[in-house]
Amino acid sequence: MQKNFLSVVDLFAGCGGFGLGLEEAGFTPIFVNELNDDARSTYLVNRRDRYAHFREGMDESRWLNPFSSSDARKMTRKSYLDDLESRFESTFGIKHGEIDLIVGGPPCQGFSGIGHRRSYSVDKHDIPSNHLFKDMASIIRHLQPKAFVFENVRGLLTARWTPEGEPGEIWWAVKRAFARIGNYRIASQLLHAKDYGVAQNRPRVMLVGIRDDIAGAATRVDCIDEIDDTAIGLGFLPRPIGGAPDLMDLLGDLIDPEYTNGGQTAVYPKGPSADIQYLLRKKLSGEVAELGAPLTDHEYSKHSDHVKAKFQAMINGDHYVGTKKFAQRLLPPIWGAKGPMITATSLPDDYVHFKQARTLTVREWARLQGFPDWYQFRGKRTTGGIRRAGNPQEGIHFRELPKYTQIGNAVPVPLAREIGKNLAGILLAKR
Repeated sequence: MQKNFLSVVDLFAGCGGFGLGLEEAGFTPIFVNELNDDARSTYLVNRRDRYAHFREGMDESRWLNPFSSSDARKMTRKSYLDDLESRFESTFGIKHGEIDLIVGGPPCQGFSGIGHRRSYSVDKHDIPSNHLFKDMASIIRHLQPKAFVFENVRGLLTARWTPEGEPGEIWWAVKRAFARIGNYRIASQLLHAKDYGVAQNRPRVMLVGIRDDIAGAATRVDCIDEIDDTAIGLGFLPRPIGGAPDLMDLLGDLIDPEYTNGGQTAVYPKGPSADIQYLLRKKLSGEVAELGAPLTDHEYSKHSDHVKAKFQAMINGDHYVGTKKFAQRLLPPIWGAKGPMITATSLPDDYVHFKQARTLTVREWARLQGFPDWYQFRGKRTTGGIRRAGNPQEGIHFRELPKYTQIGNAVPVPLAREIGKNLAGILLAKR
């Protein structure tokens, strides 16, 4: 069976943006790891009907089964990984060293530029999640996939362990951890999602490893400073293709002229017109959702009259009185010469709709990340404060992950698809 598909193990998978893009590129997920229950249930509810192994022995109260896990740290145990490899061989015919790809974006609190809105006087050394990259490297060392991808936020490139530390010292530690695996050629690149068909700028750091029997000589640990900005040149990552859609094309068919403040639109208010609309409205059956078909997650936030007036003034180009909240920006219906300059975050009130005096719905947020409309999201719509952000000072490192947060944390689907297509070409050429 192994020869018939490209396999991927999805670590720190979130709600499945990276995974979905890889699936669209021809990969089959054989195992998923995600700590948060809401995000893991989102991942699995969208795949259980398509992959029998994600239905096997599923405990829907916890969304765990033999092919899914929550805590990646437990996966580093040799006994666990040996048992996992036995499962892969008996279920898929995949032997040791035959996994095609392992991907993961370990959460690194405090590295994101968005994360600096809330500051805590705590050393990043003391935040457990900031060391998960070592666990990912340990899992890769044991399973020996043909390739791996580590992804993270741009802030990782300059992050330091303490305020007195050296900029970039955490990134250097990440590169060293993966180089020490020993038999992979490693390269990295800062990619911008807008260069790969995504309606956002959204920079992401990608570190790619190709096993040396496929790529040639492995990277020496004493040469890790030479791997930056080399992944595209080596062919490990795809070259930019452009194609970021304008927001009127991306979201125009979701505009309901009869929407109500705090209400929801449960059916498509318009038929598809732009190519991107046809693509995102296409169901798994291949059928395209038409006017009046059911539409999910298109609920509107309830804004006060003052806020609605402010939003309308922004749309009209008038002066408005700002607030102490994180600065809100009006989304443009058509991008300027530089293309998309926004990044979808975990906060739904960051951006104002270009035509209606409101913030974006979950479904619109998902489209910004390239999720098709059939994709379901589990959990609360939104939360706030400590429930969403945690507080390392108080030892609270786990957060609720409502729908907006799950989407905002995801790797954009089109970017993941292009990365997957590029890696598929490398892997299939060596079969």
